[in-house]
Amino acid sequence: MRKPIQRRLLISNDVKEAFFNKKGVVALESTVITHGLPYPDNLKTALALEETIRQQGCTPATIAVIDGIIRVGLNIQELEHLAQDQNALKISRRDMPYALSQKKNGGTTVATTMMIAEHANIRIFATGGIGGVHRGVGETFDISADLEELGRCNVCVVCAGAKAVLDIPKTLEVLETKGVPTISFGCDDFPAFYYRNSGVKGAYRLDRVEEITDLLIHKWNMIGWPDGLDFKGGVLIGNPIAPEFEYPKEEVETCIKQALEEMTVSGRDVTPYLLARLADLSQEKSKTSNIALLKNNAALAAKIACRLSEKLS
Repeated sequence: MRKPIQRRLLISNDVKEAFFNKKGVVALESTVITHGLPYPDNLKTALALEETIRQQGCTPATIAVIDGIIRVGLNIQELEHLAQDQNALKISRRDMPYALSQKKNGGTTVATTMMIAEHANIRIFATGGIGGVHRGVGETFDISADLEELGRCNVCVVCAGAKAVLDIPKTLEVLETKGVPTISFGCDDFPAFYYRNSGVKGAYRLDRVEEITDLLIHKWNMIGWPDGLDFKGGVLIGNPIAPEFEYPKEEVETCIKQALEEMTVSGRDVTPYLLARLADLSQEKSKTSNIALLKNNAALAAKIACRLSEKLS
C-alpha cells in the first residue's frame, strides 16, 4: 500500500476565503518575529501588522515554517509559538529543504517569503527592509539572496528601502541588472530604512497607489493583452519612514560604524547582529523606528493589494 502523500505547504482558511471572495491578500515575512525583535515586542508587532492590513480591508498572510510545514497564514497560537521559540531557524532559500526534512520551526526571510508568496498566488508582500549588497563586499562576497529572488519572483515588495547597514548604491545597481523596477513612493531618493533619503535615486518616482497598480498590471500582463508580453520578476517599492519616526542619518551611521568594528559574526548572522547592536547603541531608538516603518509598509501594501484586486475583479 502506498503511503499517503504529505503536504509541505498549507494555506489558512482565512487566506483561502480571501481568494474566493477576490479580496486583497498581503504576505508578511516572519524573520522579524524570530530574529528581528525580542519577545514580546516581536509578537506585539506581528499582531499589529496583521491588524493594520485588516483595517485596510485586506487579509494578512504571515508566512513561516512550523514543524516542517510551510504555513501561509498563521493563527494566534502559531504566532505565539514562533515568537517564543528560541531555536527557530532563519530560513532563506538554501535552508528550506533542511527545515522541511528535519521538521523544524523557522522564520522565512524576504527571499523565501517571496518564493512562497508567488507559489501561493500572493502578489503583494510587506516587509521592513530588504537585504542586499553588504558593505565590504569585495572581501566577503556577502550579497543577500533577496536580490536574486527579486529578479525571479512575480511579487511586489513594499519596504522602507534596503537596510541602512548595507551598501545601498551597489544594492540598487544589482537590482537594475536584474531588471527590477525600484520605485520611490512619494519621494525622489530611494529610502534607507531608518532615514528617508539614501542620497541615491531609485529608477522611478510614483506618488499614487493607482500608479503602482497600473505598473504591476503592465509588468505582469495581468489582464491578458493579446501580445502576450509580460516582464517577469519583482517590483520593489521604497516607502519612506514617516518623518516623526525617522532616525537621523548621522546618528545611524555612527552606530553602524561602531557595530561593524565590533562585529565577529559572518553570513546569515550579520544582519540580526547589526540590528540588535544598533538597538543597543541607539538606546532603542532604532527599534522604535523599525516597528513604525513596518506598520507604515503594511498599510501601503494593503492599499496596493486592495486596489489591485478591485481592478482585476
